[in-house]
Amino acid sequence: MDSQRSVQIEWTGQGLQFRGRGTNPDTPAIDLDGDAASGPSPMHVLLLAAAACAGIDVVMILQKMRVTIDGFAIDATGERVDDPPRRYRSIKLVFKLAGKGLDRAKAERAVQLSVDKYCSVIHTLSPDVQLDYEIELS
Repeated sequence: MDSQRSVQIEWTGQGLQFRGRGTNPDTPAIDLDGDAASGPSPMHVLLLAAAACAGIDVVMILQKMRVTIDGFAIDATGERVDDPPRRYRSIKLVFKLAGKGLDRAKAERAVQLSVDKYCSVIHTLSPDVQLDYEIELS
């Protein structure tokens, strides 16, 4: 597996809006907006990345546990410090899961493995960012 990743952003010429994509020409673009008006802000994208990374891990782990996932969503909330650089002080992820063969023990194991071991985005964050999570089964 290639250990290097590259992206490029380009200012659109409008306000704080940028268009970004991976450097592979087939990678779809994403619009980012520092004002969060025409697209997510970079700080929103960080929350999305953490949630997606954990979500990918959880799906893969549950599939290995032979769980059929019927529904899965993650709500991510970040609390920022007041002073620049206004980084996240804490992040909370709420995992909402439904599936055949899914029980609390399997859900907790999958989420714990993701958060504690596998999610590269979460592990890239500063170690003093408090990470909390909840699991809701339906």
